[in-house]
Amino acid sequence: MPTSVPGISSRPLRSRLAAASIGTPRTRFAASRGFTLIEILVVVAILAIGGGIAAVTLSGDERASLSREARRFAGAVEYAADRAKVRHETLGVSADGEAWRFWRRSADGRWNALSDDPALAPRALPAPLRVVPNSYAGGPLRPEAIVPLRASGRNEPFTFVLGNKQYQAVVSVDPLSRVSVGNAEPIGP
Repeated sequence: MPTSVPGISSRPLRSRLAAASIGTPRTRFAASRGFTLIEILVVVAILAIGGGIAAVTLSGDERASLSREARRFAGAVEYAADRAKVRHETLGVSADGEAWRFWRRSADGRWNALSDDPALAPRALPAPLRVVPNSYAGGPLRPEAIVPLRASGRNEPFTFVLGNKQYQAVVSVDPLSRVSVGNAEPIGP
């Protein structure tokens, strides 16, 4: 029997690995001690790629964000116009650049902020989006104006403009309270 230094086996490596793989569970765990550097790098690369895709998907582009907010505003205006008809009340909508808000006209003619309907709660726009009143009954509209939505459903046509530094979208309401949203178009040269 050949002798060897303690801790070194004279058996070839292949036969030692084969013996470890068919041995008891304890010897099988001893043969696999952890992950290799390559395995760890592959996992980190997969996580980085997945995180990058998620970030791009969630952030979206500015044009899509603008279109989404314009549709949200149009839906709120349409809902407010329908609510005004159903409840026989005069509502109003305003925008201050950073947010829009809905109002109710009291019996004495004053505007009070609407607070009893979550669908018509004030909405602050994410930066860098802005919303401003544009026109009412064919004429320009003051920035602080409140546009009325009458109980009769017959309103003057009006428009609001939502935009950022590159694009803008126009939300238009016709005399029968039909709301339309224009495409997010590049701002002129």
